[in-house]
Amino acid sequence: MGTTETDPSVTVNETLASRVLIGRGAVGQVADEAARLDARRVLLVSTPSAATAADRVSAALGARLAGRFGRPVKHVPVEVTAEAMTLVEDTGADCVIEIGGGSAIGLGKAVARRTGMPQIAVPTTYSGSETTAVVGETENGVKTTHHALAVAPGTIVYDPDLTLTMPPGLTRTSAVNSLAHAVEALWSPDATMLSDALATESAAGILTALPEVLADPTGPDGRARLLSAAWLSGLCLSKIRTGLHHQLAHVLGGAYDLPHAELHTLLLPHVMRFNLPSAPAAASRLARVTGGDPTETVAALARAHDGPTRLSDLGVPRAELRDVAERVVAAPYPNPRQPTVDAVTELLNEAW
Repeated sequence: MGTTETDPSVTVNETLASRVLIGRGAVGQVADEAARLDARRVLLVSTPSAATAADRVSAALGARLAGRFGRPVKHVPVEVTAEAMTLVEDTGADCVIEIGGGSAIGLGKAVARRTGMPQIAVPTTYSGSETTAVVGETENGVKTTHHALAVAPGTIVYDPDLTLTMPPGLTRTSAVNSLAHAVEALWSPDATMLSDALATESAAGILTALPEVLADPTGPDGRARLLSAAWLSGLCLSKIRTGLHHQLAHVLGGAYDLPHAELHTLLLPHVMRFNLPSAPAAASRLARVTGGDPTETVAALARAHDGPTRLSDLGVPRAELRDVAERVVAAPYPNPRQPTVDAVTELLNEAW
């Protein structure tokens, strides 16, 4: 069969089909969503921090609940996925519901990648990864990204009440992690009018709501705004190829088992400083959003984190930074500024 080439003057926009419920109390409708999918044997994946919400969903599922897996791990090690798959096989699960942050969402995606079963994602942080057809899995210290339609949850349930107990540190880093998706969408070679609009609105929402939430963590309105902005940032991520920022996070996170959101938070201002001079359209949009220097705005958010703010704080050996840079340059992600080993090493030293 022949192939059809797209006219280079024609922009192609693809969107993933998904059903999104958003609002206070939305978690109460998760069991109804499982019934809508005609799921009969549900595997429930949840993080320990989401145990209360998972208990509520378990009770509502009743006889539809086939089993629970409460041990997801960051960066989705393949060994943990194998444990979950054993439970899938033992219980005959035909649907997976994941409740929690990136580790739970990632594990649910990894299970769906292997089985093709439908997913219902109930995020309790702001990563936005629940909207994408991408999952990163780690094996022998190497994180590999997989793209497949089966990986994207068909139903997403956003309930701001589930985020009210997030500690301030996680609130900050999770939101900046989400901001990183929007920023990379703005300088991506795949950017379109649609992704630009989503990314700009997402960045504005995060940078407006995050200070409000940090000042009053119990306020549901700000939390709802952050969740909506995270949703938009995830939609951006589903439409573009990520660049140097995400590549650094993948390489460092996989090699040194680093906390995902904190790593994104400390890296983002350094990558913005590296890239924005070579991405004037992105710099202009972010300057309008921040009303000033976007890199300094994000750097101030990152510096104020009451936790690791440097790669040295995370235990990354300085002597190995050039090795990391060499791995990045050997297989670079698309990026507005061409990375070199020396330049990336300098960036990493600044982050260290």
